[in-house]
Amino acid sequence: MAGLRVNVNVGVLGHIDSGKTALARALSTTASTAAFDKQPQSRERGITLDLGFSCFCVPLPARLRSALSAAASGAGAEPAEPQLQVTLVDCPGHASLIRTIIGGAQIIDLMMLVIDVTKGMQTQSAECLVIGQIACQKLLVVLNKIDLLAEGKRQAAIDKMTKKMQKTLENTKFRGAPIIPVAAKPGGPEAPETEAPQGISELIELLKSQISIPTRDPSGPFLMSVDHCFSIKGQGTVMTGTILSGSISLGDSVEIPALKVVKKVKSMQMFHMPVTSAMQGDRLGLCVTQFDPKLLERGLVCTPESLHTIHAAIVSVEKIPYFRGPLQTKAKFHITVGHETVMGRLMFFSPTHDHFGHKPVLDSFDFSREYLFQEQFLCKNLVPADGGEANQQAGQPTEGQCPLQQWALVEFEKPVTCPRLCLVIGSRLDADIHTNTCRLAFHGTLLHGLEDKNYAENFLPKLKVYKLKHKHGLVERVMDDYNVIGRSLFKKETNIQLFVGLKVHLSTGEMGVIDSAFGQSGKFKVHIPGGLSPESKKMLAPVLKKRGRASRGETTREEEGVERPEPSQPITLSLTFKRYVFDTHKRMVQSP
Repeated sequence: MAGLRVNVNVGVLGHIDSGKTALARALSTTASTAAFDKQPQSRERGITLDLGFSCFCVPLPARLRSALSAAASGAGAEPAEPQLQVTLVDCPGHASLIRTIIGGAQIIDLMMLVIDVTKGMQTQSAECLVIGQIACQKLLVVLNKIDLLAEGKRQAAIDKMTKKMQKTLENTKFRGAPIIPVAAKPGGPEAPETEAPQGISELIELLKSQISIPTRDPSGPFLMSVDHCFSIKGQGTVMTGTILSGSISLGDSVEIPALKVVKKVKSMQMFHMPVTSAMQGDRLGLCVTQFDPKLLERGLVCTPESLHTIHAAIVSVEKIPYFRGPLQTKAKFHITVGHETVMGRLMFFSPTHDHFGHKPVLDSFDFSREYLFQEQFLCKNLVPADGGEANQQAGQPTEGQCPLQQWALVEFEKPVTCPRLCLVIGSRLDADIHTNTCRLAFHGTLLHGLEDKNYAENFLPKLKVYKLKHKHGLVERVMDDYNVIGRSLFKKETNIQLFVGLKVHLSTGEMGVIDSAFGQSGKFKVHIPGGLSPESKKMLAPVLKKRGRASRGETTREEEGVERPEPSQPITLSLTFKRYVFDTHKRMVQSP
């Protein structure tokens, strides 16, 4: 067991200026190449512009040692006893950099939400909490900057903020998460380094008690999320990142799929310690030769030909409840897939009504089934502006019932490279960052990627998404026992020939078939194979209404020139058919 090291990734997220970088620095003993605001703009502005990584090691707690054999990873310079390596991922808190936070959250096993104790929850703290709920299973809250509270009132202020945070977490999956007060940099950024941080050793103990060893699997294709790329003179180009799946050894070939480039691994390091292999969950630096680091600031590296570049995708979608307003078909969102964020246009669809209660399937998509087009993502609390008729037109439930799973076809403005079944987050990053609103709209799983550039012609016709169309008209008069004339179902300019052969239902119960157009005004002839029932004939018996004044309501045959026969009671005709969204022939289909 000696000499083994287990890596766990802990995200440090929160609002700008809550002291995340100072906290990571106070916790860390070994700073990685990416740590602590290396970027010059970062240092200038005093904020983190990119993911920063650093780590600290502690002896592996006894309760975790039994799980070690499955999850441990080997390191070159072996410590004397099993070590727990906590890799801190310092995510930027600046609002415009939320896409970087989303990229960071996907490689995190436990999240530390840093709150400025003097300010409490702020807009981005809330967004970080939302990302945490999507991408993370465990949370602890750090109330930072307690040194700024007046000493006499400090404990009371900490207790008050702790209660507030407990209430905030009550309706999330992190209910009951531990909350701890610290001062990562007493006196602020300009204070001398001699000022000792407060509460850090207690925080390390809390982290040790909260961390569980994630399930790591070395099998399958190698996939690494790269967050930094730089060159070292005389060595080559180093790509640093976190292994998302599989494992890697010295001498293996890796592909940078976005650039279609394959390189051999020359050397590897974990926090400046040379290693010969690494596996899922490890934080790693890979060195390759003859590669320009400017070509890859962030992205993915993988086993050659294991990843594909896609132009569109079918995604299983869940709306984020804090997002205000509907998710509309044809709307554009910022789509974050892995470490890439691109614009994408959406089309929502759901199961057919008889499949609304079916259990969600999150590892595949069934192309043999039919799906119902939706104008927007269906929510119980969302009432469309144009009422029930529009609901039916879109196939939307009128009684507020919602399907257990919904999907979207996402069409990317530029191709993305990502693994199948990866996390997808949709957001409105162009929304005003100063308003107190959640910009994260939905999240989901990528079920099927479309690699063909001409997917619209070659692939989409296989996707059986239909719109359910309802049209209503009236029976104008009877021709004979088997034929009636209808009106008000079509516009005058409609080519009725397209509808010939489609079934219509009379409100009296008979089924008819559209036979032909009747005249030029949009009227049509309906043939009723089973004939009209005596009751229907009676209802359709014409009552002659005089256009002018009738004397005491009497009507005679001779006055037909100024009279109009109408059924004694109006009988309606209803026509229902499907139109498949991607059918190039725009056919109208009726269920048998």
